[in-house]
Amino acid sequence: MSSVTTDERSEEGVDLQRLVLSDSVTIYHGDCLDILPSLNGIDAVISDPPYGINWNPDASQFTGGEGRHFACGRKPIIGDDEPFDPTPWLGFRKVVLWGANYYPTPVGTTLVWIKRNEANFGKILGDAEIAWMKGGETVYCKRDVSMNGKGANFPNLHQNQKPVAIMAWCMDKAKVAEGETVIDGYMGSGTTGIACIRTGRNFIGIEKDPQHFETARQRLDAELAQGDLFRRENAKDHTS
Repeated sequence: MSSVTTDERSEEGVDLQRLVLSDSVTIYHGDCLDILPSLNGIDAVISDPPYGINWNPDASQFTGGEGRHFACGRKPIIGDDEPFDPTPWLGFRKVVLWGANYYPTPVGTTLVWIKRNEANFGKILGDAEIAWMKGGETVYCKRDVSMNGKGANFPNLHQNQKPVAIMAWCMDKAKVAEGETVIDGYMGSGTTGIACIRTGRNFIGIEKDPQHFETARQRLDAELAQGDLFRRENAKDHTS
């Protein structure tokens, strides 16, 4: 999948590096708070931002479960050394932000990802992660243990990587319709974008860390290429 690279300057004078990966996927390398004012047509925010806890992966000795060390270099997350302020994202109509137990949010719905098998409860940092969703005041839970332990069926590419199914679940709970545009201002390895591609939503991703940005680009390109191949094979079936 070829990418179209655009270097431009926004009305606010911020230099933007933009990669247009497809008609439905565009990603930016830079600071989301600088880039956000130049964007239009956003229907929903689905993101896992830095929590502001200054988490040191080496000091915590966290290995991702049963001796699995991170393949992403075990470096601190950019922006995690200062408190996270959700304010720039709260004005959007549909919002899901992970790590909501670490920073103040208005009254809303709580989404809980149960990420451990019962046998591992209480053994590895936490058993679940919490997201805040705009609107409502209830709690929903989803169990997904696909990132647990040896042989976990996921590419271990980011310190706080989440399963694609969890990000798709967030969009479903937020009632993000097919064809609507989702922004992830803290794109990481691109998991939200993968979920958008697989569920027919448009995606805008922004990532400040150059290593994670490149990882996301590669993952999204690969996912889009699979879709193109599927459509081409489908077209052959219908014409043969």
